Amino acid sequence: MKGPLFYSKILLFGEYGIIKDSKGLSIPYNFFKGALKTDDNPSYEAVKSNQSLIGFSEHIGNLLADGLFEFDIESLRNDVSDGMYFDSSIPQGYGVGSSGALVAAIYDKYALDKITVLENLTREKLLKLKTIFGQMESFFHGKSSGLDPLNSYLSLPILINSKDNIESTSLPTQNRAGKGAVFLLDSGITGETAPMVQIFMEQMKQEGFRSMLKDKFIKHTDACVDHFLNGDIKSLFGHMKQLSHVVLDNFKPMIPKQFHDLWKRGIETNDYYLKLCGSGGGGYILGFTEDIDKAKISLKGHNLEVVYNF
Repeated sequence: MKGPLFYSKILLFGEYGIIKDSKGLSIPYNFFKGALKTDDNPSYEAVKSNQSLIGFSEHIGNLLADGLFEFDIESLRNDVSDGMYFDSSIPQGYGVGSSGALVAAIYDKYALDKITVLENLTREKLLKLKTIFGQMESFFHGKSSGLDPLNSYLSLPILINSKDNIESTSLPTQNRAGKGAVFLLDSGITGETAPMVQIFMEQMKQEGFRSMLKDKFIKHTDACVDHFLNGDIKSLFGHMKQLSHVVLDNFKPMIPKQFHDLWKRGIETNDYYLKLCGSGGGGYILGFTEDIDKAKISLKGHNLEVVYNF
């Protein structure tokens, strides 16, 4: 048995800011994917995944009491006890939505009266899905916006205007021959979401940090989202440089130490600008460049994966 495929995602803009109502833009990333599966001879990874699903199915059982959604919980429990697992190429702790894809797969298979991608996706339906997914994914992160599973489930770019205003959107057509690119930089370290979010919440208690978030981080994030969607590349890179600077100055704990100088060099040379991919702390780092060849030379020795061309 193998279920339908669910893909990873990349939050291009909005990490941390969306907690405080900044704009955000999340896109599917089809390079990594996962599906629910059962095997007669499960591998070590399959057994580990299955054990995680035992706890996750209990978590869903507890959520059903709230009446937010209905689930065929018996079928889920039976399939899990039969050894079902999530067969996934999505790296965990890399900021590309490994738990989101799993949540989407479980909802797709076991939710009753589910909202589907084929119907008219009103704002109300999208918000309801996001709320359901947030509660489901909280099992993995302690607190979840529900955006990662939403992106994986719909396999559409999602524009976050504010907490209560989200919509599916379309991206400007990629220019395959273009030199400009968004890329992933592999830090070689696994990150954990919960501790990073904890650091952020602690910093939010300081008035100076809150002001910086509102006056700088959210301002540049919102501008980046608008310019990216409108295809205004010149303006995008102006704000991208500022955003990269703000993150380096104020989110140092979320950037692996060995990347602090690399981050700074990008801002100084304008060869590339780096930003967090998800909560940070490891995993992937997102890069933006107007000239991918120049960025590759500057970042020689590092593994770059292009995800979008301008």
